[in-house]
Amino acid sequence: MRAIALALMAASGFAGLGYQIVWTQQFGLVLGHESAAVLAVVAAFFGGLSLGALWLGRRIEASAAPLRWYAGCEALIGIWGAVLMAIMPAASGAALQLIGPDATPLWQWSVAFGASLLLLLPATAAMGATLPAMARLGTAGVAPLYAANTLGAVAGVLATAFWLIPDLGLTRSAGLCVGLNLGCAALAGMALRSRPMSPCPPPRPDGALWRLAATGLLGIGYEVLAVRVLSQVAEDTVYTFALLLAVYLAGSALGAAAFARWHRLRDRAALLQALAASVLLGMAALWGAEALKQALLTLLPPTLASALAAEALLAMAVFALPTLLMGALFCQLSAEAANAGQPFSRALGVNTLGAMAAAPLFGVVLAPALGPKSALLLVAAGYLLLAPAWRRASWWAPAGAAVAIALLAPPLAFIALPDGGHLLSYRDGPMAAVSVVEDADGVARLRINNRQQEGSSATVLVDGRQALLPLLLHGAPQRALFLGVGSGVTSGVAGRLPGLSVDAVELLPEVIEATALFRPALASVGAGPAPRLIAADARRYVRTAAGHYDVIVSDNFHPARSGSGALYTVEHFRAVRERLAPQGVFCQWLPLHQLDVDTLRSITAAFLQAFPDGAALLASNSLDTPTLGLVGRAGGTRFSAGTTKPDMATPFGLGDDLAVLGSFIADNASLRRLAADAPINTDDRPWVAYRAPRVTYAPETTPRDRLLNLLAQVSVETTSLLTRPDLAPRLDAYARARHAYLDLGRRTAPSADPAVMLTRVGAPLLAVLRQSPDFQPAAEPLRRLARALAARDPAAARELGEALASIRPDLAP
Repeated sequence: MRAIALALMAASGFAGLGYQIVWTQQFGLVLGHESAAVLAVVAAFFGGLSLGALWLGRRIEASAAPLRWYAGCEALIGIWGAVLMAIMPAASGAALQLIGPDATPLWQWSVAFGASLLLLLPATAAMGATLPAMARLGTAGVAPLYAANTLGAVAGVLATAFWLIPDLGLTRSAGLCVGLNLGCAALAGMALRSRPMSPCPPPRPDGALWRLAATGLLGIGYEVLAVRVLSQVAEDTVYTFALLLAVYLAGSALGAAAFARWHRLRDRAALLQALAASVLLGMAALWGAEALKQALLTLLPPTLASALAAEALLAMAVFALPTLLMGALFCQLSAEAANAGQPFSRALGVNTLGAMAAAPLFGVVLAPALGPKSALLLVAAGYLLLAPAWRRASWWAPAGAAVAIALLAPPLAFIALPDGGHLLSYRDGPMAAVSVVEDADGVARLRINNRQQEGSSATVLVDGRQALLPLLLHGAPQRALFLGVGSGVTSGVAGRLPGLSVDAVELLPEVIEATALFRPALASVGAGPAPRLIAADARRYVRTAAGHYDVIVSDNFHPARSGSGALYTVEHFRAVRERLAPQGVFCQWLPLHQLDVDTLRSITAAFLQAFPDGAALLASNSLDTPTLGLVGRAGGTRFSAGTTKPDMATPFGLGDDLAVLGSFIADNASLRRLAADAPINTDDRPWVAYRAPRVTYAPETTPRDRLLNLLAQVSVETTSLLTRPDLAPRLDAYARARHAYLDLGRRTAPSADPAVMLTRVGAPLLAVLRQSPDFQPAAEPLRRLARALAARDPAAARELGEALASIRPDLAP
């Protein structure tokens, strides 16, 4: 029976973590990905576990039939899991309406926590009671049961992230967990029998319970802070979080298993002191994480498996020793509580209660206020203060090391500074570290977690095109919404358009603060009112905002980053369409340099579900950072020509109709062929979130190859996009010229010598321009070459100028 009991606990742990991942993702889709909402769901999950252990555990301890309690709890988890599969959309939607578009963090936290706690409570309370009920059966000791349950959780994390959700989706993954719980209930009733258990002795005053609560707080606090720091080093994908959580749980399970076998681990003072020291060692591993990652990637082949292995080894360096000691310490403190007459259910309940408080305390309050280094030192100090032997030399060693780190060690912040560059700003937020770095040339760049570049002061013209193209395609917009702010350049350019009211939504408040450093870069664009910047989750804002917008522009979010894939689903695109005014235009920008063609096809398939007449265009002719725009229009994707362009459009290369309409690379029929048979990215089947990281970890092609391969697969039947078919021949020539221009760029090595560049690109660019005199991008490099050659080789400069003038007189340098 012992083996069956351990197997049941492993299966129950598998299902429990599977539910947690599924439910957290489902709530995040509706309630938002702000730190208040995410941490509220985590706290609610722990709160339910704690309530179940404390409230139901007391009845289980007094019951003569703990087997019925165990089987009943497993059955209740399964039944309520099935109920949630049916009611989750409606219930979470009601919570969304309560939160609204402009909720304060406190209100959002309150609604998200209360709704999550109430909605999940029947299942989470039963989960919190399963381990006490099995322990009460007497078939195995607490430590082996805890180890089996936690190892099952490890398997649940890895299987859910790497297999279940990618292949089955969220609902079916939850359904498999439902089957596991119901199977556990049935097997327990058939195969287990209760053993006589002596009643617990009367409880006596003892500090075991408050120590259990404190260690639960510190243990999860260490996890929250370490994951927060590692997000600056790892790729921050769904796989990253799964690996970190799996290693954390595996260490705890091994610690419990070791406690059951090795009596040397049953010294509370030694465990607490060792834990304090291990936290300091974990901090040392965090400081060296970037160097360790680069060394591992150098040694390993450039494959997805190697990149994931490197992240797993990073997690082990940071979590292995502390979590092993945490697992042993929990078992030791539970045994002390039992000796003091406290039932195991109470020990588990107060430990989980401490864990519930850790996420908001360390994630929302201490990390931003003190920085991760000081917050982690508080964790180490907390373990030391719990140790009873203050006078032992072993106590003072980690204490002295902590003081030295506090005084001498640098912050746990990873900032890659270019040669001659310096840091303009750095801010630790609850969700990410946001920095602005300026290089030796004075170019400022925004970085999130030191990995994600979100724009720079040198890309005003390119970023501005991402605002102007959708606005010019509309023709006469009065109200625009930008989802994602980044450096603030794109929405800032839109704010310069006369008569246009601009709202811009950004998830990270620290990013909004950083946009002030990029405002000087907008001075060349002209004066105008600043956009209204709103700190909110884009999905939540679109669903709850009042009124409608003529143009909605969604930033080119990195699809592999945790949470970003939810901005590319059918449900989100449909919500955007409902927020559009009649004849409103929506443009979803996509970073071709950060996704592969398969991911692009899935996003396109989802987009076409909401905008059946959708088309595609390019933001610019960049080969290294190509950006594709999926464009849809309420009422059909057809665009007129001849609308007067504002003067500010000319510096962005959009001063004429051909430049705007010539940006299209794919009509609706072509997009449909591209997306044919592609898996459709939905909220329930988040295919992009699990596919996109593959190109991040191990890219198979370069961005320029990806762009040209895409252009070879799509085409534009211009008459299907225009209300004036007479422009079609010129636009067709424009498209052919662009393709030849990009192909030439891919094949040409740059040189600082204008004579060399004239030899390499002079004749080919003139041929491109003859193919389409409207294609201004081919003329600009030739004009620059003519000016550069004027002093060195006047004859060559004059010949080039005459060639340009023969094609278009106004192009002469």
